[in-house]
Amino acid sequence: MTLERQRVPVLDVDATPLTVPGLTEVLNRYIADGGTRTVVGHNLHSVTLLHSDPGFRSFYEQSDVVLIDGAPVLWLWAKGGEAKGAASELMDYRLGSTDWIPALAGVEGLERIAVIGAGALANAGAVARLRDIVPHARVDGMPGEGWNEELEEKAVAWLSALAPQLVLLGLGMPLQEEVLGRRLATLPPAVYCAVGGAIEQMAGVQKLAPRWIGRLGLEWAWRLMLHPQRVAYRVFGEPWVLLGLLLRRRLRQKG
Repeated sequence: MTLERQRVPVLDVDATPLTVPGLTEVLNRYIADGGTRTVVGHNLHSVTLLHSDPGFRSFYEQSDVVLIDGAPVLWLWAKGGEAKGAASELMDYRLGSTDWIPALAGVEGLERIAVIGAGALANAGAVARLRDIVPHARVDGMPGEGWNEELEEKAVAWLSALAPQLVLLGLGMPLQEEVLGRRLATLPPAVYCAVGGAIEQMAGVQKLAPRWIGRLGLEWAWRLMLHPQRVAYRVFGEPWVLLGLLLRRRLRQKG
């Protein structure tokens, strides 16, 4: 099953926009097929990395599902005329990991889930939450704090023995994408999902923005208020880096 890629104008990236029901249907097919698949998401941070890191670009271009995770990406995609339905339904296509993970109960045949990432407490909390969401599935977790080569080798062996059908990898961007890029060929067949901070959010270690804030595309303000040192550069600095990358790209194309 190959999903249609849609262009996000201005940002010069491609995505496979889906709603929660649409992604659930895709996951149903992937789990039934039993092959190796990857699910990632696009926000301004990933777009910046894509235009600055050839390895990151290659991984995204080869991924099976590229969800729209950031409000600016969503709005530009809609401006390009690809969005279908009423304007009020547009935000349904913005899928962060915590938007679709609660719908995993609707994925048929999902019996084995692995959660890798975050500290021991957050990982255990996310595993417990997933066991509530998908009570018929076995859910196992492995913390990812202090990730290094030794821990990576341990994770590969752990996944090989566990043989999960779905893997939630939350090591932060771009580490989680780098790990999948170099290890995917040797990992057991599964649907590998790069979920960033969703493990801590599911465990309640990080507070999720209220739903209405997310619908307005103002989650960046919520995160800035809660974690100013961690988020300030992403909010105020990185957009200028991205602008420079896009301008240089346009100049090269014209030349």
